[in-house]
Amino acid sequence: MGVKQLKPVTPGTRFRIAPDFKELSKVKPEKSLLVNLSKSGGRDNSGKMTMRYTGGGHKKQYRIIDFKRNKDGIEATVKSIEYDPNRSARIALLAYVDGEKRYILAPDNLAVGTKVVSGSGVAPEVGNSLPLSEIPVGTFLHNIEIKPGQGGAIARSAGVSAQLVGKGDTHATLKMPSGEIRLVLAKCKATVGTVSNADHINYKVGKAGRNRWLGIRPRTRPVAMNPVDHPMGGGEGRASGGHPRSRKGLYAKGKKTRTPKKYSDNLIVSRRKK
Repeated sequence: MGVKQLKPVTPGTRFRIAPDFKELSKVKPEKSLLVNLSKSGGRDNSGKMTMRYTGGGHKKQYRIIDFKRNKDGIEATVKSIEYDPNRSARIALLAYVDGEKRYILAPDNLAVGTKVVSGSGVAPEVGNSLPLSEIPVGTFLHNIEIKPGQGGAIARSAGVSAQLVGKGDTHATLKMPSGEIRLVLAKCKATVGTVSNADHINYKVGKAGRNRWLGIRPRTRPVAMNPVDHPMGGGEGRASGGHPRSRKGLYAKGKKTRTPKKYSDNLIVSRRKK
């Protein structure tokens, strides 16, 4: 998985850094795992705009992803590695021996034809899903559950992983992608490996029109607005808007927004590095 630098034949390609898509299989998506997506354009059920700078964009279909990996003990073969327009990671199509097909998040170095399996007593190999209590310390993981059976919720973006740094009787200790160290129930499942498409962080859009294809409309800077429109608006000439804040007046860039008495506070061993 890599990137390609385009020849600067137009202003839009001069600074664009794009994925090369070499790792993808040349197949069409599995029809039985596609769901139609409707767009809101940033409007609510009465047609009123509630989210600015949203609208347009290319049509997309949602790929149903198996985050639970609850088909235990049944071996599956990786049929293809595919692009998913709804997420930064690549996805893999699994064909189980009983005929069922499912999409999963594709870990790095998962090749077409590889056999994967989930459940207790499974070898901790790339693509396999098993409880944290059965995974060796030091292993890099993704798609980690917070509650048993709920489905993976931690480490699902392109190129990220959490590391298992310790195990106890009831809880396992994970080092999160943010650097935070926290406890998770040892009964929770996790998938071995790092999420694919680590080069996603290096992509450069290259032109504004490409953002329009993604459904992102032009954004007006608050300091360019009038005082009636935003707390940071107004001023003579190029006067700054003061301390960054939202349209409602809530401070940004430094104000803590985490709930002071969150239910999971006692599971955090050490906070993320600031």
